[in-house]
Amino acid sequence: MDELFLKQVLETALLCANEPMRVGELSKLFSETDGVTSDVIKQQLINLQSEWADKGLELVDLAGGWRFQSRPEMQKYLERLNPEKPPKYSRAVMETLAIIAWRQPVTRGDIEDIRGVSVSSQIIKTLEDRDWIEVIGHKEGPGRPALFGTTKHFLDDMGLKSLSQLPAIEADAELLMANDTELAQLLQEQSAQLKLPNEAAQTTDAESVSGNVELVQSEQVDTTESTTDSDEDEKASEV
Repeated sequence: MDELFLKQVLETALLCANEPMRVGELSKLFSETDGVTSDVIKQQLINLQSEWADKGLELVDLAGGWRFQSRPEMQKYLERLNPEKPPKYSRAVMETLAIIAWRQPVTRGDIEDIRGVSVSSQIIKTLEDRDWIEVIGHKEGPGRPALFGTTKHFLDDMGLKSLSQLPAIEADAELLMANDTELAQLLQEQSAQLKLPNEAAQTTDAESVSGNVELVQSEQVDTTESTTDSDEDEKASEV
């Protein structure tokens, strides 16, 4: 198959896709007689990535596969086309997500030890419904509590290929809470500049909110004096 036409096929498929596409999925575009191998597809994806280097869209390799997405500097312009408010997540939700992302696998009890407050079921449900966390096992011990970890969908929404791309943090136990609060803010800032690729191409699912996570602004409360997240915090965490 002609190399230029091969690139056009891959480019078209990725621009029209609603989700990231793996090389295995992209290979289904071609028949056996086309003689297009996985290695050839990978090389053409790299070539496409280079060709789009100076454009408003970029081709990125994520945990879920390859996709086109708008560059961060384009977001303020694209948002003017859709000025609706993004869904809001409470500080409790984002801190819980940050703890799971950087400390996984963790139990609900581990999260409560770090945050200093109990974790409401609504917070866990919100993150599970958003497909950002999942149960990846159970800890040996009384009750065999569930172990939580992040999903590939979380990585895709954050624009990451693997967890190794998360910023490094200090491991000092005394700094856990401070770090995770900062990491929650980092997640909010990083996700706020991301959109699904076809949002820019106006072909994405209207319900997709990738990259539009907004942290609810609230007063800084001393969590060491609290034993549970407030009802107001739980309501803010609902999507």
